[in-house]
Amino acid sequence: MQPWFDQQTAGMVGGMLGAGVGVFFGGVLGGVGGPLAAKGKCRSLVMGGFVLAIVTGLGLIATGVVALAMGQPWHVWYSFLLPGFITTVVMGSLFPVMRMAYRRAEQRRLDAASIRGTGAQGAS
Repeated sequence: MQPWFDQQTAGMVGGMLGAGVGVFFGGVLGGVGGPLAAKGKCRSLVMGGFVLAIVTGLGLIATGVVALAMGQPWHVWYSFLLPGFITTVVMGSLFPVMRMAYRRAEQRRLDAASIRGTGAQGAS
């Protein structure tokens, strides 16, 4: 079996994958999603981003497993498994936290509407 890439390239691939998913999903999505969830804004965008992160992580894991099953050297499959595992675990564990933040924001909105006496239908 011919390796997909050598060890030096594996370091670059693993580093770019890890940095890419870390910056985009962890940094941007986490940094923007937290305040938006607390305010109850852009729910479908933020939660969709978390689903995309989890699916991306699972895709990286699947690629690593395929490489392992094909008999690729450790530096090839490890370059996919590590960032995939980290992305899936971190974003998968934060998904319920974000969902709860949106539920709390919705409950605050409903409570405020009932205090104002407008009811849930009058608030938008």
